[in-house]
Amino acid sequence: MSAAAVALQKRLEADSTAYQTLQKEYTKAVESRQRLDSQLQENKLVQDEFKLLKDDANIYKLIGPVLTKQDKAEAVTNVDKRIDFINAEIERVEKQLKDMQEKTEKKRVELVETQTALQQYAAAQQK
Repeated sequence: MSAAAVALQKRLEADSTAYQTLQKEYTKAVESRQRLDSQLQENKLVQDEFKLLKDDANIYKLIGPVLTKQDKAEAVTNVDKRIDFINAEIERVEKQLKDMQEKTEKKRVELVETQTALQQYAAAQQK
């Protein structure tokens, strides 16, 4: 095998490894996004439940193994802040996903170009 073929083969392996790494990172980001979406839904349910409660209702918060009484206004504020935080995290992850998608597509194109170059080189050597 010539030096050019070896170089193309090494580039193909490097591109393939990089592509697989990007795909794994993308999968992790998707899982993170799904987790955030689940947390958002849970907190929205809590927010809806708070709207149904009377102002003098007893609200308890689980802190470690202990249920602690909490003021309704404080509880509503905490849930609202949590929802805002989760929405900000979702935005951040969405941007990250978009960037990763672009990088993955770019790397895929590079991988295909390297494969094509290697195939063309092999075909030229057979002639």
